[in-house]
Amino acid sequence: MEMSLNPVRVLKNEAQEEKAEMARLSSFIGAIAIGDLVKSTLGPKGMDKILVANGRNAGQVEVTNDGATILRAVGVDNPAAKILVDMSRVQDEEVGDGTTSVTVLASELLREAEKLVEQKLHPQIIVSGWRMATQVALDALTAVAQDNSANDETFKADLLNIARTTLSSKILHQHKEFFANLAVEAIIKKSGGTLGDSFLDDGFLLDKKPGVHQPQRIENAKILIANTPMDTDKIKVFGSSIKVDSLAKIADLEMAEKEKMKEKVNKILKHKCNVFINRQLIYNYPEQLFADAKVMAIEHADFDGIERLAYCTGGEIASTFENPSLVKLGECDVIEQIMIGEDTLLRFSGVKLGEACTIVIRGATQQILDEADRSLHDALCVLAATVKESRIIYGGGCSEALMANAVFKKAALTSGKEAIAIEAFGRALLSLPTAIADNAGYDSAQLVSELRAGHAQGKNQLGLNMDEGKVANVRELGITESFAVKRQVLMSASEAAEMILRVDNIIKCAPRRRVPDRGYC
Repeated sequence: MEMSLNPVRVLKNEAQEEKAEMARLSSFIGAIAIGDLVKSTLGPKGMDKILVANGRNAGQVEVTNDGATILRAVGVDNPAAKILVDMSRVQDEEVGDGTTSVTVLASELLREAEKLVEQKLHPQIIVSGWRMATQVALDALTAVAQDNSANDETFKADLLNIARTTLSSKILHQHKEFFANLAVEAIIKKSGGTLGDSFLDDGFLLDKKPGVHQPQRIENAKILIANTPMDTDKIKVFGSSIKVDSLAKIADLEMAEKEKMKEKVNKILKHKCNVFINRQLIYNYPEQLFADAKVMAIEHADFDGIERLAYCTGGEIASTFENPSLVKLGECDVIEQIMIGEDTLLRFSGVKLGEACTIVIRGATQQILDEADRSLHDALCVLAATVKESRIIYGGGCSEALMANAVFKKAALTSGKEAIAIEAFGRALLSLPTAIADNAGYDSAQLVSELRAGHAQGKNQLGLNMDEGKVANVRELGITESFAVKRQVLMSASEAAEMILRVDNIIKCAPRRRVPDRGYC
């Protein structure tokens, strides 16, 4: 009996496979590269990135230091890098902030893991140590979290401090006192002026205008919000055509189309509304019919805009108009036009919700407006998360040093190889205040060693003051963060790093080939 010693290939020719150390090394390199990409944006003095679009939006420029925006725009092929990009996106969707921190922490965990694997420490032992360290860090974080929601004044002060801290690392840093006080439900961006010209408007603003010859101001508005085609009905069956033998028949077709549209407008008017807002276009003929009926008609309102408007005014978005009794109209006291810069907008005052307001952001360029929008979005998401989970912790590297101190104590009390992994977890936690200090141009080694020493002595409110480049009491400085955000950063980063570390094989599937068409199926 003869036996072939040639390697047996199971996968198709186009498929690729990386095994064991090569697979693990590839994962480490991809994840660490993603962490290094966004690390320089961390902290109040982090740097910005310019993102230049390709393809359909070629030449479009974004200037940002938001980790989720950067990673969303960067196309990556490395599987481990994609995991970190997805993790950052989930962090942004869940709590709105901490996207850079979670990416940097996960990449630093994998950087430490790479060193431990080189020392012949098995990945499962590292994972076991990390799980112990994560629990210890979470317990330490939970122990120092404070809940001031019982006292309205103290809780409001906490929310303002959280908003200031969140905005400190954004483009709004110079105006953080001003913007921290703007608690809002919607954002309108208007170019022109400066960021300091932004303001909070008491009402809902819609960046649209009424139709020609229609009322420009409505009191006691009854609003029908719709998503329906209001263009002239055409033959919309693919491939269909109509042949006529005279111009008179074309006029008959047009008249039939007009009659059909008039019937639709009459159905809308039977709802006894004096304002009609449509998601889609409103053509000239229906616009004229609405003007004759003294109804304000607003076309092409973006879908997010009409959803928020329906929520604020207490109405519902309708698409059919056969049963007026089943359609819920929105209500507000006054609809009027206002001028912002050179633009005219519609303001809905006295809406049914009663709490609707709008931030109008002014700025010199579209890039500044977009970054200010993202910054305020992050602040609002963090405030919303804090209202749900009202516990707060102190920032400026304070919570990371606190968790690292608890992790190092656990490592000293742990026997076995897991102690090495636990200690590596503590070093990864300290990489966050290290990056904050480095990005500000200070001596990170000196500052982090002072921070560690202070926490070892029981000074649990010490953190980094990046305005003066020294260690200080962050409670007195008002550097406050949401407990929910920091907890999500810790758990997401450790879980993602653990998943990547456990990989020992990467298989890239063969591309799907097109087969020749053999006729009907």
